[in-house]
Amino acid sequence: MEEIQKSINRLQELCSIIPNHMEEISEEVFTRIPSQGKWSKKQILGHLIDSAANNHQRFVRIQYEQDPIIYYDQNEWNRVQEYNKTNSEELKLLWKLYNLHLLHIIKNIPSDKLERKGALKSGNEYSLGWYINDYVEHLEHHLHQVVSY
Repeated sequence: MEEIQKSINRLQELCSIIPNHMEEISEEVFTRIPSQGKWSKKQILGHLIDSAANNHQRFVRIQYEQDPIIYYDQNEWNRVQEYNKTNSEELKLLWKLYNLHLLHIIKNIPSDKLERKGALKSGNEYSLGWYINDYVEHLEHHLHQVVSY
């Protein structure tokens, strides 16, 4: 439970500090694709929203389903949604609001549910607690690619 509380605290802090840092990025820098096969900062933010959407499923479904299998193709999700064509302010707001909602969900998960399992496409199973901690670590890894903080 201590690990989960650290993730809760970190996610709360990120939701508080990151939006201001994102406002400092010019539209040109935000949408620039650094090289073929790489994502722009805006597409990375879109990927983080996709990650939030898929982890939203995990954080809810693992609490009541028996070993749900939840996965997605991150490249296809990013390609199909055309994040570089999305309104930047709406995308930034969606990122913040989605993560605040996930924070609400995580804070309200009963501790006895944290050991329940969910699987990836590979069949590897992980606990709900593991998915929560992994989500925050993954989020922060990619946020460092978008902003400096």
